[in-house]
Amino acid sequence: MAGQGSGGNVIAAICNVFFPGLGQLVQGRLLAALIFAIICVGGYALWWLVVPAILAAIVQLWSIIDAAKYRSSD
Repeated sequence: MAGQGSGGNVIAAICNVFFPGLGQLVQGRLLAALIFAIICVGGYALWWLVVPAILAAIVQLWSIIDAAKYRSSD
C-alpha cells in the first residue's frame, strides 16, 4: 500500500464498513484484523446489553479510521 489517503487505504476503509477488520486484512495486518473483528463481532452479538454494542460500534469506527490512516513501514 502507498501512503495515507492512497487509493488502497480508501478501499481498506470501505471494506471495514462492511466487516470490521477486513480492511486491515486487505492491508496485510492479520493481528489487527483479528482484534478488530473479535471485538466488534463479540460486541454486536451482545447487542441486548447495549453497552457492548455501543463499544463495538466505536471500535468499528476506529477500525475504519485506522485503515484510512495506515502507513506501511517499508
